[in-house]
Amino acid sequence: MAEFPEGAPCWVDAMFKDVEGAKTFYSDVLGWTFGESSSEYGNYTQAYSDGKAVAAVVPPMPGADAPSQWCLYFASPDAAATAEKIKAAGGQLMMEPMQVGAFGTMAIAKEPSGAVFGVWQPGEHRGFEKLGEPGAYAWAEVFTRDPDKADGFLAQVFPYGVQRIEPGDDPEMAGMDFKIFSVGGKENPVLGRMKMGDEFPPEIPPYVQVYFAVPDCDEAVAKAKKHGGALHFGPMDSPFGRFAAVTDQQGAAFAVIDMSKTTGEMPKMSDA
Repeated sequence: MAEFPEGAPCWVDAMFKDVEGAKTFYSDVLGWTFGESSSEYGNYTQAYSDGKAVAAVVPPMPGADAPSQWCLYFASPDAAATAEKIKAAGGQLMMEPMQVGAFGTMAIAKEPSGAVFGVWQPGEHRGFEKLGEPGAYAWAEVFTRDPDKADGFLAQVFPYGVQRIEPGDDPEMAGMDFKIFSVGGKENPVLGRMKMGDEFPPEIPPYVQVYFAVPDCDEAVAKAKKHGGALHFGPMDSPFGRFAAVTDQQGAAFAVIDMSKTTGEMPKMSDA
């Protein structure tokens, strides 16, 4: 399996009070199966698509009262060094680098505008075994009200190239502030950054939106709603695929995208 370059998303997991409920929800919506929970590591349970590891779910630590949310991890060859860059760039370490047995080393951080993310230095656990296919991670975007803070931080911590998407003549893109971060050249985009507008209620903090690929966006939305989830945006057609933003029945936000249904021309990009 290919190595993940520094700064590339390499894993995703979520904490759920009702892990069994989460399993039922994602089994139907994304077609996942689940392995045995690892009691040695807080009942961490991997999710699989076609037998390939794509994510994990875990119950909260005893006494913790954290909301259910997906956490995206970025690959690092040295988690301790990345942690120092995070602090130097104005970020906050919520969990210092911690070795997870022989699997690797993790850290949890918050960028200066408030979005939470993870860092993963691989050991035996390399990361995603499947990408960009139905049932697997496809894309992610940092949603923030302070793009300058987020942009400066990301470029300091990871070896990103940055481009801005030009709105052009599309009225739906008017006023949009969106950047693309790449590793190893413009042909390898790994992360988007979207400025949050007035359509986001003030109580919603900055966050990282994780996209999972599905064979049919509308069907995935219908299944999410059937299991107590909620639709927040879309389904909408785009040059990247038909997508929608939802939350599961425990409030964890994510997006689903059918990348086989593309509409319109790719937007123009310029160096940021």
